[in-house]
Amino acid sequence: MSLAVAMLVAATPPALAAQAGRTHEGVASCGGSACHGRAVATPPDIRHDEIKTWQDDTSASGAHSRAWKVLTEPRAQAIATRLGLGKAQNAVACLGCHADHPAARGATFQISDGVGCEACHGGAGEWLSSHYAMGVKHSDNVAKGLIPLEDPKARAAVCLDCHFGGAGPGQFVTHEIMSAGHPRVAFELDLFSTLQKHYDLGANYAGRKSIPSGVKVWAVGQALALERSLTLYGDARHGQEGAFPEFYFFDCHSCHRAISDDPKVRPTAVMNPGRPIPSGTAPYNDENMIMLSAAAKVAAPKLAPAFESNVRAFHVALATDRATAVRAAGQLAGSARALGAAFAGHEFSKDETLSVLAQVVSDAQADRYTDYTGSAQAVMAIDTLLNHLVSAGEVDAARARALRPDIDRAYRAVNDPNGYRPADFRASIGRIGVAVRALR
Repeated sequence: MSLAVAMLVAATPPALAAQAGRTHEGVASCGGSACHGRAVATPPDIRHDEIKTWQDDTSASGAHSRAWKVLTEPRAQAIATRLGLGKAQNAVACLGCHADHPAARGATFQISDGVGCEACHGGAGEWLSSHYAMGVKHSDNVAKGLIPLEDPKARAAVCLDCHFGGAGPGQFVTHEIMSAGHPRVAFELDLFSTLQKHYDLGANYAGRKSIPSGVKVWAVGQALALERSLTLYGDARHGQEGAFPEFYFFDCHSCHRAISDDPKVRPTAVMNPGRPIPSGTAPYNDENMIMLSAAAKVAAPKLAPAFESNVRAFHVALATDRATAVRAAGQLAGSARALGAAFAGHEFSKDETLSVLAQVVSDAQADRYTDYTGSAQAVMAIDTLLNHLVSAGEVDAARARALRPDIDRAYRAVNDPNGYRPADFRASIGRIGVAVRALR
């Protein structure tokens, strides 16, 4: 076992490690009218209409149910044809993320369900009947294979397998796959969780499970995303493509820029002070590093200096050789893992959340928003942190709405990757920064 694979295994929560061989019974097994298959929500305890939300064709909440179906459409088939995969809906390279693709399948399992309930909640073969039985604790079901998604670390580990990359078959979108037409993979744990939300956080939920704040989910997600990225990069099966590095890990638009022989043309690239690399070197995608830098300074100040040092050392190592870069990646992954553990055990106060938000939009951080990916991650963070403050009653909704025009302008600045302009984005961030300071 390679060091990188060992790191990935060691970082896997026990609830996920126990999933191998668990029988997946299929969405139909959850769809009874007394369970999760009703047409109308019946609160206050359990909604009972979760499958309807999962199937919603009109919103992002139905994206998981559509995941297999999109493989039958012309775009997916064109990608599969370019890659020589045959039919996309049958290709393991696609099914690893576009469907629940377990080793063991129950009688009602259908691959066409796409990313079904058990893709996230875990194979239900052992806990399907017990999870609604009287007197059975949530921890009992977790012991039988239910994944505790209320735990930000467990949730991130599940989501990142597809929304960033995993060690399983078909769970890594390579540069080759993207060059064939697959969209760029992006992720932010709290925002994506909100888009997929199909449950109510009432007294019943709180009595059975913990309810982490949106800030904690965001911070843990950032840490585990970076750890996952670096761990996969260190694995030769993923980090190398022939004589070249696997370009999936690098910032796309450092290379995908307009090229011209016109002597009047000026380079559109902007130097990033957080990445001490020679001009012309492909920079590693540092979107999560920038966000973690902001969070660490506030919520884990004792860990922040080592993290910043390891970030710079990793970028420097990338300009030397792969062996040196892999060692530096391991050091930085360790820092990210430590931050993830610190954030998971930390309750963010109002002042801390405002401070993290202020860090994200500070002038020092803004200097690092030189590329589309980091800027997109920043505006998602602004939205996440501000929404938490409003939902927690810590910032007046009307005052938060006053920031909306500049947040929308920041979103527009990252709407088109090919039209991204750092100066425009930084101007929006600067205005947001002034408004954030006023919230204090």
